[in-house]
Amino acid sequence: MKFVLVFGPQAVGKMTVGQELAKITGLKLFHNHMTIEMVTPIFDFSTKEGQRLVSLFRREIFEAVAKSDLEGLIFTYVWAFNHPSDWDYVNEVCEIFESRGGIVYFVELEADLDERLERNKSPHRLEHKPTKRNIEWSENNLKKSLEKYRLNSLEGEISKEKYIRINNTNMSAEEVAKVIKEKFQL
Repeated sequence: MKFVLVFGPQAVGKMTVGQELAKITGLKLFHNHMTIEMVTPIFDFSTKEGQRLVSLFRREIFEAVAKSDLEGLIFTYVWAFNHPSDWDYVNEVCEIFESRGGIVYFVELEADLDERLERNKSPHRLEHKPTKRNIEWSENNLKKSLEKYRLNSLEGEISKEKYIRINNTNMSAEEVAKVIKEKFQL
């Protein structure tokens, strides 16, 4: 079982890279908005109940995949490195797979803010993420997160053996997916 955790700030290209990686590896993609978009029509993700339900659904899916005969899973996540609870969450999710003999791969994406703001408006993103369709709100949310969260790691902060950091500002999702596949021989 392979668990590929693709993380980075909003609109860096996690879902799109995950889609391309799924195409060339056969791994299933579970992008973070799949649960957010499911819950949001009933409970806004910013509420305690919305976050509880998203977490519950994700955990159930992780457990089911880890017990299955699937080859693996790609999961996308916005990791706030300055929040210990996010570190705890990542460790808990990885443990679900590692406790069953799975291998965890860490893929960190980074891109320039201007590029992320452009990607935030892309039709592909908006098609898959209805909660991002209010562009003004989404852009403001993206910019405000820079004040509150550190969404990329510091040099040496991630000490995992199976880790890669890619600045994909000037790379297509297909190119990034190929780099990941080759790096980890997926």
